[in-house]
Amino acid sequence: MSFRKKQVPWLMAAGRMALGPLMVAGEACGWNGVAMAAMIVAALLSDIFDGVLARRWKCDTAAVRLFDSMADTVFYLGVAVALWMGHRDVLRTHAWLLGGLLSLEAVRSAFDFAKFGKPASYHSYLAKTWGLVMAVAVTAAFATGRGGWLIAMALVLGIVCNLEGLVMSVVLSEWRRDVKTLSAALRIRLMELEWCVARTVGYPQRREAVSAVPARDRGLCGPSITT
Repeated sequence: MSFRKKQVPWLMAAGRMALGPLMVAGEACGWNGVAMAAMIVAALLSDIFDGVLARRWKCDTAAVRLFDSMADTVFYLGVAVALWMGHRDVLRTHAWLLGGLLSLEAVRSAFDFAKFGKPASYHSYLAKTWGLVMAVAVTAAFATGRGGWLIAMALVLGIVCNLEGLVMSVVLSEWRRDVKTLSAALRIRLMELEWCVARTVGYPQRREAVSAVPARDRGLCGPSITT
């Protein structure tokens, strides 16, 4: 794998991050809705293909995934500010949903930093769905000045997605990337607990339970009491 290929996912995420402030600047300068919508489509394509390329080129590291999540956050913050500047009535209509989403985002971020020391990076199926719906909603808002019901749907999905992420962070004992569903997080935790029980009472460990728990976690239950 060439060094240049390994940098492509990083550059794509960085470009998406840069589009956030550019959205704000474009709205301040009075760019037309089509140009604003085009930037959102470009960011969406970047979000899809940086992961595809990272997996294909086997450089899909935890650092890449974390930076990808941070790029999404910066971009959509820029989109929210630009939307507020140019289409404030669309957001005012759904002020309660927007306030609930922002509050939940803040609570979840604070919890993740307190527990893991960094933002979560689950890239769940629900989060991907939210990103797609949000992209369609804000594209419609910038291009046509409408799409209020799409904005409402995106905000509701965002609240549900953040609730899922918060519960996943509560369930998991350590930072993990690419946990696709809440049930997957529960399975990981149950396998960790199974390892703890097996190690404590001396029962043979199930192979899948042992392999699912990183080596650094296998001492979190304290010393074995087997004889």
